Amino acid sequence: MTADIRPAAPFDVPAVKSVVDAAFSPYIERIGLVPAPMEEDHAENVVAGRVYVTGDPVVGLLVLVPHADHLYLDTIAVHPDAHGRGVGRELLAFVDAHARSLGLPEVRLMTNALMWENQKIYPRCGYEFTERRVEGPYDRFHYRKVLD
Repeated sequence: MTADIRPAAPFDVPAVKSVVDAAFSPYIERIGLVPAPMEEDHAENVVAGRVYVTGDPVVGLLVLVPHADHLYLDTIAVHPDAHGRGVGRELLAFVDAHARSLGLPEVRLMTNALMWENQKIYPRCGYEFTERRVEGPYDRFHYRKVLD
C-alpha cells in the first residue's frame, strides 16, 4: 500500500505531470490522440485544490471536482511502476470517502472507449455504465456510482 492520500501542493506539480504522462502516454497510439488528462493544466488544478496525491515519491493521483449533486472523478492515474500494489483501489476508496464527507450522493467519471481496461475495472468497483457519448475527438464511456 501507499502513504496517505493528501492534497497536492505546488511543489507536486512536476510529479503530477510525470505520473499523468506515464499513466496515459501508452494510450496515445491506441486512441490516435493525446488523452485529455495529459492536456490538463496541472498547476491550475493543484492551486484550485482539485488534485490529491499518494506516495513519496508520488505514484498515484486524483483530480476531483465537486458539483452540487455529485463528485466528478476527472482523473485517476497510477504510475506503471506502481501497478499491482493496490494504489488504484486505495485511490478509488478515497474518492468514495471524500464524496461522503462533502455530503454528495454519487461519484461520476468517464473513460475513453478504447481504454478497455478501465471498462473492466470500474464495474468491479461499483460503478455502473450510464452512456457512451462522443465529445469532440473523444469517444467516452460515462459511469456513476451511487453511494450508500
